[in-house]
Amino acid sequence: MVKAISFALIACGIVLLYFAGESFHSFSNDMSRLFTGAPTNRTILLIVGGVAATIAGLTGLAASGRRR
Repeated sequence: MVKAISFALIACGIVLLYFAGESFHSFSNDMSRLFTGAPTNRTILLIVGGVAATIAGLTGLAASGRRR
């Protein structure tokens, strides 16, 4: 059960990182970087969420492998 949840977290993390990349190259993000020098909050949240979900999934896989 832990492995299934870990794989789901990794998959969700990859999807979030994909959407973060798409958001990073959007017109609204370009305008935000032009005026503020930083990407939009949505892009930052997608990147942070994607990285966190991927790390949580990898940690779950590593932890489930050590129990045996």
